[in-house]
Amino acid sequence: MVGEVWRIGDIKITRIVEIEATGGMTRIIPDATRERVMGIRWLMPHFADGEGRMRGAIHALLVETPDLAIVVDTCVGNDKQRAVPAWNMLQTAFLDDLAAAGCAREDVDRVFCTHLHIDHVGWNTMWVDGKWVPTFPNARYLMGAKEFEYWRDNARDGQADVMADSVLPIHAAGLADLIEQDAEICPGVTLIPSPGHTPGHASVFLESAGESALITGDFLHHPVQMAHPEWSSAPDVDRPQAIATRKSMYNRFADGPTLIIGTHFATPTAGFLKRDGDAWRLDV
Repeated sequence: MVGEVWRIGDIKITRIVEIEATGGMTRIIPDATRERVMGIRWLMPHFADGEGRMRGAIHALLVETPDLAIVVDTCVGNDKQRAVPAWNMLQTAFLDDLAAAGCAREDVDRVFCTHLHIDHVGWNTMWVDGKWVPTFPNARYLMGAKEFEYWRDNARDGQADVMADSVLPIHAAGLADLIEQDAEICPGVTLIPSPGHTPGHASVFLESAGESALITGDFLHHPVQMAHPEWSSAPDVDRPQAIATRKSMYNRFADGPTLIIGTHFATPTAGFLKRDGDAWRLDV
């Protein structure tokens, strides 16, 4: 599904939705029980329902600058054997949706993965003639060097499968560029290191014509972590660092003009970060 569209000066950002659902996110953020979520009234109705079930999504973001078409994070992907039943052997219209947004897969110039988890690299590859091949044949795939090296050396179980079918084929095809966590992708598109969830995690800062936006990646999974930055995400590799990163990013962007675009936020996916007493909230 083609979702929301935002414009930041000369940059256009289009949300390409693979999955959007209510419920299940307590598995990701165990401290966010229904009872606790129901006590955070500003989350409703957009980010939680009346029973305290959190809403979430998996989507890619097509970032079109005057020079490049960039896909940020590539979801779960089709035809991939995954342990999570809802993600196993998906058959979605993701590529058709991308084309409907005005960008065929051959038109993509860059792919950037904020990190290399299962739901951020899936459409890096597609199954063709019995093998995994790059989905975006004319793109350079940008991956954090620290991130790539960590998972190359430490991947186990499901993450090893993710590397095998969605990351290493890109490297083998000669399309991967391993970059620093603060690299500039192109004018107006730069990375901000945001480690903790994974060692090499980076968020994307967009700036054009005096306007700005931040694509979060997974330094937070849900706006509930604005109210409670100390509530860790289960997959966080370094929980103390992830908490410190959330607080640092919130302090940096709170009450400012930067549009916050959540990588796992359900519709509406973007808003402005506001201080809320000793915590923060998302104003949509």
